[in-house]
Amino acid sequence: MIISPDTRVAVVTGASSGIGEATARTLADQGFHVVIGARRVDRLEKIAGDIGGTALELDVTDDDSVDAFTAVLPRVDVLVNNAGGAKGLAPVLDADLDDWRWMWETNVLGTLRVTRALLPKLVDSGNGLIVTITSVAALEAYDNGAGYTSAKHAQAVLHRTLRGELLGKPVRLTEVAPGAVETEFSLVRFEGDKERADKVYEGITPLVAADVADIIGFVASRPSHVNIDQIVVKPRDQASSGRFHRTT
Repeated sequence: MIISPDTRVAVVTGASSGIGEATARTLADQGFHVVIGARRVDRLEKIAGDIGGTALELDVTDDDSVDAFTAVLPRVDVLVNNAGGAKGLAPVLDADLDDWRWMWETNVLGTLRVTRALLPKLVDSGNGLIVTITSVAALEAYDNGAGYTSAKHAQAVLHRTLRGELLGKPVRLTEVAPGAVETEFSLVRFEGDKERADKVYEGITPLVAADVADIIGFVASRPSHVNIDQIVVKPRDQASSGRFHRTT
């Protein structure tokens, strides 16, 4: 990977669609060379071609994949921990342990693996930024969502802990906690059941990926002494994780 020493590098995980893809495009417009990672390399390569970035295969649940991805990066100025997701919507009594393991591996340990590997390069940049995409589910619980909300709470605590541990280092940390965003999120949660996924957004005007990407772009453009700790963003039609105004 050949990148000019003067070029700022942004890394976006889970960038093959949705918030990750939109964020990659936003940061590229701001002048970053964007390195995008995900498992669906065919999608990544098209996006990278559009934005003049670099596409690399990345599975955040796999140590070897994370090591290979991070080893080839010459520098990192911005890391956007976007890879994550939910599986299932079941009460604790009916919890599927495989779904829980996947959510914790992806959201929590995935964020840990990538962040830990890139921290030295973020510090060396002299003005690093870590943006972690959590969720309103990192702030409150809702019925049948314990697997996802517990994982998102843990991911958020990991990120917030770093805020203190990195005091005195040239690295800023921002948590972005979105509410309902219409992406492939619900399609993944319901294992490709499009009808069920569509019902999540029925009767509301949800956020779209670009809404969240705009916020990340704003955070990345702040002066180095400004740290925006946390941004919670929901559609106007949403008051909390489970409270919506829906039109019929």
